[in-house]
Amino acid sequence: MPSTDSTPRLPSQDATPHWLIPFAASLSEPCQHALPHLDAEGRLPNLRALASRLGVVARSDGDEYALSMPHERVLAAALGWPVGPDTDGRLPWAHWWAAQDGLQLDANACWALLSPGHWLMGREHLTLLDPNALGLDAATSQALLEALRPLFEDDGWQLRWGAPTRWYASHPLLDGLPTASLDRVVGRNPDLWLSADAARKTASDATRALRRLQAEVQMSLYQHPLNDRREAEGRDTVNSFWVSGCGRLPSGGLPDLPVWPAGLTLCDDLRAGLLSDDMPVWVDAWQQLDATVLAALVRRLDAGQPLRLTLCGERHAVTLGTGTADGGGFMGTLKRSFQALRPRRAAPLPSAILAPL
Repeated sequence: MPSTDSTPRLPSQDATPHWLIPFAASLSEPCQHALPHLDAEGRLPNLRALASRLGVVARSDGDEYALSMPHERVLAAALGWPVGPDTDGRLPWAHWWAAQDGLQLDANACWALLSPGHWLMGREHLTLLDPNALGLDAATSQALLEALRPLFEDDGWQLRWGAPTRWYASHPLLDGLPTASLDRVVGRNPDLWLSADAARKTASDATRALRRLQAEVQMSLYQHPLNDRREAEGRDTVNSFWVSGCGRLPSGGLPDLPVWPAGLTLCDDLRAGLLSDDMPVWVDAWQQLDATVLAALVRRLDAGQPLRLTLCGERHAVTLGTGTADGGGFMGTLKRSFQALRPRRAAPLPSAILAPL
């Protein structure tokens, strides 16, 4: 069953600028084979420099079966949400994404993020492809949602459209339902994340209802004209959906919902390559990140300025930094300057930095 550290240490909410890099590594066989390629001379010099000069100031430990991804736990903590075993798979991302899409959802109801996608039927199992790779435009996405609306509303669901790959659904069955993050399931067999009724007894009715809806959606969309057109053009069809982010807001209302944590920069350049197991793309993305974002962080460190850098794999998140909050004024500046000048440890290999994540 999914587990997370009962007392994870997450980055504190202070004024230190913070960079968050998800998908830094995974346990997949292609990624494990690709990691040594990052060790080539001169390939990721700035990652090595930062790892040799910064210390570990926070971490969040979990495993590859936790429903919430490590980067989601870090972002949730930065938003001021409770993070721990009780919130695994119950973080209110539907409400949060709806706010980004300019929607106001009923804060007294439980809403889910509904991600339209393609379930690839293989010989032995299904694979959920990345919805972002479908290239859905707004008009097509809205038309598909309208085609499915009667299926949902006849069963008492409410539906809202937010963006081409973000639909929203509400139903009492969703309340308290733990769901796997879309980022957790993309590229994997979705059945693994739908068959945990024995460990999630309170969610069994909801899981059965979702399975039935997914089957009905597959039948409804099988010969939809928009899918026929996509198939004729050699593109993947939309044949199912994934449900996630069903948690309730801790505050119980939208006025207190933060839009984005101050000082946090998310760098998701590694996502597409890792989730598709396209390792040349992933390695190239790492090199680009190193030459741009991480190079700027090294310059910042050389100038004696504070920073936090969080690297996230599929199990753990580790935050490197110049220490705890340094304070302002002359003494804070002096302390940071001494940190920048202190003797540097031998630079570890990128594979040694990333493999434990």
